[in-house]
Amino acid sequence: MTTTTPVETPEIGRSIDVNGVATNYHDQGKGAPVLLIHGSGPGVSAWANWRLTIPTLADRHRVIAPDILGFGYTTRPDGAEYNAETWLDHLVGLIDALGLEKVSVVGNSFGGALAMRLATRHPDRVERLVLMGSVGVLFPITPGLDAVWGYQPSVPAMRRLLDVFAYDERYATDELAELRYAASIRPGVQESYASMFPAPRQRKVAEMAVDESAISAIGCPTLIVHGRDDQVIPLSNSLRLLDLIPDSRLHVFAECGHWVQIEKTAAFNTVVDGFLAGEL
Repeated sequence: MTTTTPVETPEIGRSIDVNGVATNYHDQGKGAPVLLIHGSGPGVSAWANWRLTIPTLADRHRVIAPDILGFGYTTRPDGAEYNAETWLDHLVGLIDALGLEKVSVVGNSFGGALAMRLATRHPDRVERLVLMGSVGVLFPITPGLDAVWGYQPSVPAMRRLLDVFAYDERYATDELAELRYAASIRPGVQESYASMFPAPRQRKVAEMAVDESAISAIGCPTLIVHGRDDQVIPLSNSLRLLDLIPDSRLHVFAECGHWVQIEKTAAFNTVVDGFLAGEL
């Protein structure tokens, strides 16, 4: 089991044992539980993805945002195989460990594919579903996603990825590149990350895809969100999900890349909060 020395950072929240894995997670607010599943960028954590969303949603919901197995400050079991089934088992184990019967789920990108897996494999445990710039259907891998999953640590490489993630250059700063690079080289992080997404990475797109007949059977209300100018996950993914999921609606943000929750924070939070509360 690989562990890291605790440091002073808001990325570290609470810790809970999930099937023998010390899992880092954030737990704020009261009300109906909402599980936030982060994406797969290098050095990512739940806090890095959701820090601007958690406080708003926590006004009316209990917000739970874990570091998925192999990411962030959750411990990395020696010899772990990182795949869709492993990640799904970890998420279900977390829900069980917290004693929750049912949750609404918000999945970002790679996390969207896991959210769909949860909704299709355990439909009785998902109240509402939000998919943001989601993986989970078959598509030709974009140069942007190939660059994200093929990341080799350096500040210039991280800086180039920020330009891929964000539409607005104000959100892709040298300071942020330094911070995310530092997160990507913490002990064990890059080793795990490289093992998750080996070339050819189109195979990972296929592995994360959910059978379309299962997607069509999703019965819970679903909100699909996408940045119109996303270079990582094509907008066509969300259009396909809109076609497949019976009770779904799509919100597309113009002049927005892959970071909808960061580039369009206030509007994203308003739409998601209203949907989760049953107002949209």
